[in-house]
Amino acid sequence: MTTFITHRALRGVVALAAASLLIAGCSSAEPAGSGPTGAVFGSLPTSAGEPKAGGVVTVAQAVGLAPNNFYPNRASSDSPFSAQQAMFKYLYAAADVGSTQSINADLSLAELPKASDEGKTFTIKMKDNYKWSDGKQVNAADVIFSIDLIKAAIAESPANYYGYVLGGFPENVVSMTATDTDTLELTLKDSTNPDFFLNNVASTLIPLPSTAWNIAAAGGEHLDSTVPANATAIYNYLSKQGREQSTFASNPLWQVVNGPFRLQNFEAATGGYTLVPNDKYTGPSPSKVEAMKFLPFTSTSAMMNQLKAGALSVGALDASFASEVTALKQQGYNSYGRPGPTQFNPVVINFKNTTNNFDKVIAQLYVRQALQHLIDQPGYIKSRGIYGGAGAPSYTIGQVGTRFAPSFGDKAPYPFDPAAAAKLLTDNGWTAGSDGSRTCTSPGTGTGNCGAGIPAGQTLSFNLLYASSPEAIANRNTAFISAAKQVGITITGEAKSLNFLYENADNNAAPAFKDQWAMADEGSFNASTYPTASSYLKTGASFNLGQYSDPRADALMTASERSSDPNALVAETTYLGENLPYLFMPNPANIAVWKSDISGPPASFANITRYGLGLLDPQLWYFQK
Repeated sequence: MTTFITHRALRGVVALAAASLLIAGCSSAEPAGSGPTGAVFGSLPTSAGEPKAGGVVTVAQAVGLAPNNFYPNRASSDSPFSAQQAMFKYLYAAADVGSTQSINADLSLAELPKASDEGKTFTIKMKDNYKWSDGKQVNAADVIFSIDLIKAAIAESPANYYGYVLGGFPENVVSMTATDTDTLELTLKDSTNPDFFLNNVASTLIPLPSTAWNIAAAGGEHLDSTVPANATAIYNYLSKQGREQSTFASNPLWQVVNGPFRLQNFEAATGGYTLVPNDKYTGPSPSKVEAMKFLPFTSTSAMMNQLKAGALSVGALDASFASEVTALKQQGYNSYGRPGPTQFNPVVINFKNTTNNFDKVIAQLYVRQALQHLIDQPGYIKSRGIYGGAGAPSYTIGQVGTRFAPSFGDKAPYPFDPAAAAKLLTDNGWTAGSDGSRTCTSPGTGTGNCGAGIPAGQTLSFNLLYASSPEAIANRNTAFISAAKQVGITITGEAKSLNFLYENADNNAAPAFKDQWAMADEGSFNASTYPTASSYLKTGASFNLGQYSDPRADALMTASERSSDPNALVAETTYLGENLPYLFMPNPANIAVWKSDISGPPASFANITRYGLGLLDPQLWYFQK
């Protein structure tokens, strides 16, 4: 979720550099790209050779994650195109991995926002060198149009927009005005931290073509989206069209783009697709290749076989494949790996699942503490069956090495300790029977009791859905389930495709499924460079997949949004690490591999490790003469 992808995918922190280098079999590390995450492995070759025009770049899509919606302002359960930003640019481009900045100002559609009125008003000046492929300039009206449609979407259901936070943007917008063609003025209800506004609001916005898409039917009249009823009609039409996979490539709506590529074809049966250069692109660095072909795979082994055969140009691997890098190098691939700078790796807890009183049981902090004590982060990182040394411990959202690191630093609040887990259960009224399973023998809310709503005889058993790919996710959850069994907790693991998890393990988008899952591990998520968890954990947020709600956490997240004091975010990341709204897994390294016959700026390949294929800059790549 991202996301976000915006970004539902990533990871982040101090790893074992020496082990990573050894396992990867690569001789040089790239310290310039290490940023706050510490360890990297592999190398980033400099741009090489003279570019030649043409050639087809073949890209391996993430296994089990085919795009199912074209409309850019998607719902929280939708799977976007990996290369969406190559067609529809975000208002602000993310900075390259290793940069000390959070935004790449040169590649952004607008100048950095200017705050006034004590952080209530933000002025955004659009650049004048970007045009839509129909010849219209990308301007302030396009940003307002996008926000109008987001408002219409969440008015129907908060789940209709992936970035929704209750009471946050755009519900907190008092006014938005295009003071001229290129200038947008946004006034908010409350003072807002400029870092938060830039990284958690403005950088998530995707301007939409306001003069081409402001219709509610094919060939319909052009509507004024500032009228709420019109915005609703437009949103409903675009949202419906965006899910018609058979017309992704033929619908004229989706051919109006402002990025360096447009969609040429899409295979609804498989999720494979091809992008070709947008010959009307007016931004920097137009593409030199003739096409980008994104190939779907049903398993990681199938993808790896194609890489080893040299049939793919670019791929993104997880840490479990670190030991394969040497073999790939022999096939002519470059490689570079690291945990993403802002990723975290949660096991999502469903606090609203009533099956077997799970909601009552998991509401007890001591139960969550016991479960976290059963996750062997150092062991998973070292294990060749899981991360193979290519990973980093992670115990909250803000990471060690950044200015928002938790006060407990790199010391785990609840380190792997099955004996400590067993003691927490015993001390709170759970007795192990002859078969080792635990039951509540001391109901009640006092000291030594099981907790509110937990009856005598209650068992500790629930299910855990986890992504079927990559294998590291299944292997770490198998280890976690085994450790839980040793202290009397029965966890039933079920492997599911990512698309299934995105569509169902989400109480906002799939409330009918809420009692069918207790925990879910979709892989890593990605926070912004100002990593407040508002979008993920605030009460009512669209990515609050498990409906976590804690007044103290909400207050800390609000303070992080509004206060300019960096200690506000430190307090938040510390509390979340201690209160455990998620169980935290270690962050695996993301590994970028690419054929040595293509080149480009080193950062354009390093960026694959940040969001996987979530935010590619493929227009910067070229084949060498």
